[in-house]
Amino acid sequence: QVQLVESGGGLVQSGGSLRLSCTAAGDDLHYYAIGWFRQAPGKEREGVSCISGSHDLIHYSDSVKGRFTISRDNAKNTVDLEMNDLKPEDTAVYFCAQPHVMARFCIFDVGHYDYWGKGTQVTVSS
Repeated sequence: QVQLVESGGGLVQSGGSLRLSCTAAGDDLHYYAIGWFRQAPGKEREGVSCISGSHDLIHYSDSVKGRFTISRDNAKNTVDLEMNDLKPEDTAVYFCAQPHVMARFCIFDVGHYDYWGKGTQVTVSS
């Protein structure tokens, strides 16, 4: 059973930075697409960034493009999300997710992912 765990959330002022990390027990993340999603109160869960398995194709949502960077650390078996120039509208619970099958692509469709972490809170004050 894949267990994803997010870490690195916290409270930061507008313009600040945070680095989120997603790790997995019982799984090698290198071969799987990993998606980062977020959900603010009263809103639907939305895709923020994703990275495909093996070939590391990367996508960002328009709202974070140029500010967030997704990357793999194979030695640590993590997929990290570096978040810079944070804005109050970035406030949300951030989740990482993985599909059951290996894929050389990634998409922002919530239904594409089978395993989810419990999330980490990111709060950006103005």
